[in-house]
Amino acid sequence: MARRIAVFTLFMSIAFFAGLVVTGRMRSAGESSAATSAAPPQTARVAPAISGGMPDLTGVAQRAISSVTNISSTQIVRTPNSPFANDPFFRFFFPDQDDAFGYRERRAQSLGSGVIVSPDGYVLTNNHVVDQGVEVTVTMPDQRELRAKIIGTDPATDIAVLKIDAANLPTMAWGDSAQLKVAEWVLAIGNPFQLNQSVTLGIVSATGRRLEGRLATYEDFIQTDAAINPGNSGGALVNARGELIGINTAIFSETGGYQGIGFAVPSNLARHVMTDLVKYGEVQRGTISGITLQPLTTRLAEQLGAPNTHGLVVVSMQQRSDAYVAGLRPGDVIVSFNGTTVEDPGHFQRLLADAKIGSDVTLGVLREGRSVTVKVPIVKASGQVRRR
Repeated sequence: MARRIAVFTLFMSIAFFAGLVVTGRMRSAGESSAATSAAPPQTARVAPAISGGMPDLTGVAQRAISSVTNISSTQIVRTPNSPFANDPFFRFFFPDQDDAFGYRERRAQSLGSGVIVSPDGYVLTNNHVVDQGVEVTVTMPDQRELRAKIIGTDPATDIAVLKIDAANLPTMAWGDSAQLKVAEWVLAIGNPFQLNQSVTLGIVSATGRRLEGRLATYEDFIQTDAAINPGNSGGALVNARGELIGINTAIFSETGGYQGIGFAVPSNLARHVMTDLVKYGEVQRGTISGITLQPLTTRLAEQLGAPNTHGLVVVSMQQRSDAYVAGLRPGDVIVSFNGTTVEDPGHFQRLLADAKIGSDVTLGVLREGRSVTVKVPIVKASGQVRRR
């Protein structure tokens, strides 16, 4: 009896350990299968890291800051002595009251930046920095203060040209702003808050930016996120090769400070304005005389049979004008200029201004749903610039 019990106990022990072994193997196989199914497939390749990271622009900045100056302009501000000067009621009924009470004058100072663009002392800045200035001083990077003569100003582009009596000055090479690419690295150099030769880094956010006449008449701005603050106006926008590709002009801000949106006049435009101001004393721009134009709205486009709102409507014109003689008529929709599609009034104005004076341009016109071409002479525009 004892022998049977021993044999039974032995068999039960063997069966128990065998069950443990089998259960362990199944669990291991299940865990291995689960781990295999949870692992992600190794098919995607990791993008290679960019060697070098951020560009090293220390050498570019060091060379460029030697050509950026501080501009100080003293203006005479006249304030009426009339106690009712700000009263709209009295100003409406007595518009000449200021003459009766007289004026008082005070001197105000405008501060900005400038860029030396020639070894013999020509300096570019913004018109609003020196506008109405009776005394302009240029402070050089070596702290020399030089009196400047205003050669000319162009409010349409907010560009002014100054001349200082100096020679062998460090200059900044001109860049081709037409070759700018969005997201290209740029430096903004100027004197914000009188902090001389400050350098900020950013990219080109957009080109050909138009702001519906809010900053200037002729708008073709470079937009950048490089920090631009009060005092930067007239300073340099420089590309990664150390070339001047813009003149910093304004910021878009709801607080008065930097909010990541700044604008600069393209170097090609600034150079053209400077050349005309130095050579002719004014900026020579073309126009078509004797016509009045209106933006093409959706309703007008439907009425005139235009497929979209790109273009301008001729609303009136003088019958003795060259345009009328050439065949242009009221009600015509101008849709192209020498083969270039007209986007909006600002675009058409820039095309006109850049056209050679005395030449004929071909206008693509929609007339009663039909396409017509008209050759119109370009004449010199007047009343857009001032000579100092």
